[in-house]
Amino acid sequence: MDPTTTIAMRLPSDQDSSGRNLGETELANLSQVIASGTLICTKGTFVKEFERRFADQLGVRHAFACSSGTAAIHAAVAALDPEPGDEFVTSPITDMGALTPILYQGAIPVFAETDPRTWNITPASIEWALSARTRAIIVTHLFGNPCDMDKILAIANSRGIPVIEDCAQSFLAEHHGQFVGTMGTISCFSLQQGKHITTGEGGIVTTHDDDLARRIRLFINKGWAYEEPQPDHEFLALNYRMSELQGAVALAQLPKLATAVQKRVLAARSLTRKLSGIPGISTPHVAPGSVHTFWKYCLRVDPQTIRGGCDGLGTQLKSQGISCVPRYIQKPAFMCRIFQEQKTFGKSRFPFTLARPEALRYDEALFPLTREALQNILVLPWNENYHEEHVNYIANVIHDATLQVTN
Repeated sequence: MDPTTTIAMRLPSDQDSSGRNLGETELANLSQVIASGTLICTKGTFVKEFERRFADQLGVRHAFACSSGTAAIHAAVAALDPEPGDEFVTSPITDMGALTPILYQGAIPVFAETDPRTWNITPASIEWALSARTRAIIVTHLFGNPCDMDKILAIANSRGIPVIEDCAQSFLAEHHGQFVGTMGTISCFSLQQGKHITTGEGGIVTTHDDDLARRIRLFINKGWAYEEPQPDHEFLALNYRMSELQGAVALAQLPKLATAVQKRVLAARSLTRKLSGIPGISTPHVAPGSVHTFWKYCLRVDPQTIRGGCDGLGTQLKSQGISCVPRYIQKPAFMCRIFQEQKTFGKSRFPFTLARPEALRYDEALFPLTREALQNILVLPWNENYHEEHVNYIANVIHDATLQVTN
């Protein structure tokens, strides 16, 4: 290992231009939209062209752009048209935007356990969480690391249960030669600021199913069937459209996606090699046959070896300019007030009032693996502009920090 760098290096950040690949093509597209005066996607061309090209690149029949990753999840849930009180099995380690759409559609999130090596939900725990009221399974490919889709799909298909893939953090990740987002019934992506490609905010919903595609398209458009004869507002829905301004940026970003992913993967593999063998540190676990595309780079920190665990190591890294996040979302999502106090619509507690008592197992003690996973995770920033000097700097800082905090 090289000697420790004593002056903190400023790492590229995905929160500004240093860690993003935005440039002249985006500006040219935006200029064209402004010059046209057409900023709404129903009259413009950029969003439609982005949808077509994204579907082609991923290898799916249909892709629909929308206003956010949360909107994408909401459109996917609504497309399945759940009855009030239906259940969606999902992950307790996820963004709240992947959970609130379930409640807005009158359904109940039921949580599965996670693997403390990958932070993804496990097939066995999904099977345990299923009931006669299960409407769908939502799998989150967390941090860019694919879930065990073969086993999950076998469980779902044997019961006729749809699978929604949450691919917000996992553009072009692969499981046994297939892109995530191509295996489930519906898939959702995010174009938020820090994702592999970005429009600031934005989302994409994909499916192979023609009937579901129509419902998704209508849900994003207030239930209105644009471009169909005699359209009407067919069902309760929202305006989740993407603007032409976002579409212009998205269309410029899309050709850069494969290269951005490749750069992230190569830099991550380099860091994994450099951290190999450090006591108390486990690098990302990737299953054989999977390709992890590294939205973030996550370490497992053994508190028995590293004094203070992920918090202790995180403090050392932050002092050297590495803005890491110990414990990621800090607690399982079901420990947030929205679940613990059932704060939904006024004082109604709807739709929790429709739930089976067994479905409301929102107790951290019942999810020991999830608790372990969050207690020991240290999330490192990552983006496509990390070069070898950045990787070396991070490796050196971690190496020397562990010497200071090793028990």
